[in-house]
Amino acid sequence: MAVLDDLVVVGTASGDLLGVDPSALASTPASDPGDDGADSTQAEPRWRLTGSEPVVTATPFDGGVLVGTRGSRGLVRLVDADGTERWRIDAAADIGSPVEETRFRYPFVAALATADGRAYAAARRYERRTEGGDADGSDRRFESVVYAVDPSGSVAWRHNARASPVALGTDGSRLAVAYNRCPEPPAHDDGLVVLDAATGAVDLRWDPRRDAGGAAEDATDTDRSVGDVALTPDGYAVASHADRHGYLLDRDGQVTAMLDAGATIECGVPEGGTDRVYAYPNHVVATEDRVVFVHGNTFPEEGRETAARHPAEHTAVGLAHDGTRRWQADVGGFAHHVDARAGRLAIPVAQHFRDRDPDVHGVRVVDIDDGAVRKRATAGVSTAVALDATVSTVAAVEEPVTYHDGAAAGHGAYRLHLWGL
Repeated sequence: MAVLDDLVVVGTASGDLLGVDPSALASTPASDPGDDGADSTQAEPRWRLTGSEPVVTATPFDGGVLVGTRGSRGLVRLVDADGTERWRIDAAADIGSPVEETRFRYPFVAALATADGRAYAAARRYERRTEGGDADGSDRRFESVVYAVDPSGSVAWRHNARASPVALGTDGSRLAVAYNRCPEPPAHDDGLVVLDAATGAVDLRWDPRRDAGGAAEDATDTDRSVGDVALTPDGYAVASHADRHGYLLDRDGQVTAMLDAGATIECGVPEGGTDRVYAYPNHVVATEDRVVFVHGNTFPEEGRETAARHPAEHTAVGLAHDGTRRWQADVGGFAHHVDARAGRLAIPVAQHFRDRDPDVHGVRVVDIDDGAVRKRATAGVSTAVALDATVSTVAAVEEPVTYHDGAAAGHGAYRLHLWGL
């Protein structure tokens, strides 16, 4: 989803793009999470552009919206504000077609970024190999590509890697690429790669398992590296999944500060005793004065189930650039992604997958400077959020709650929300 000057563009799981006139959307007070009739919108789109692959990411670019898909081709598309597709790039041509027609094997565009009239896109494809791998075929491979694309659709350069890119950050001169999974160390073993935005040349390679001064020695996910990256004026802010720390780096990749909020600790459980648990810093954003890390769900060091709750779970932590902690805010639930502009951080919130509490559904808008939080409730899960360029409007997509076991479903609906700040 993306908010343009006078248009909200929403991508669907069917692959369609909808251009919606903001004036057609009702703006109402925050809804009661238990009232599925409140805060809903019923507006005919200004235009609809059909597609065949689910839309997974979108951002404004050159007067239109840049979108990425997940499907047999993994497309990068630029769609103008009138609903006309200007151009597309077929990522499968660079990273290969899926070896199986399943969601996890499909090529997809994992991240988009724009700056100074150029767009950047990271796409990846996953497979399990048998040839040359283990006898049970458990060897994993990622093929990935990062594109630099001009408004005309011309690809200025490509950067390929055998690793899984998850996030991009750029200021127009630097492009930081976060790689989460690096299952083939001889081919690629760097969680952060910084490229020259003009040429694609590699300027920096860094990894928390290797370059964090020993902080990642106790990491259990030895092939999991970086979860997100943001650029600061003096370097980089990195969310490490290897050791669940947040790092601040200078431009040479030296660690200048560290946040250990989500690191593994002993936590009590309601029935007595303790579990060793951690909480990933899943997202990081940065401004000229602040760096904010957003943490996700609690996970146990052993197995997948725990009744313990890590104190950093579902929190946002704001730091000064020297690493001094300035504030901590309760997010209230799990955030699939975030959007940050002009000193505001918008977080779509879903219930904890273990607790199933729909009362937390909604959007949190956080003041990056002081951590003040504004809340907006939705009946269903908020899955996507976007801020306009002036940070005066928030758009959010709500989806109904569906559980794998079929129990306790029925909260929410597919709805688009729009409100002013």
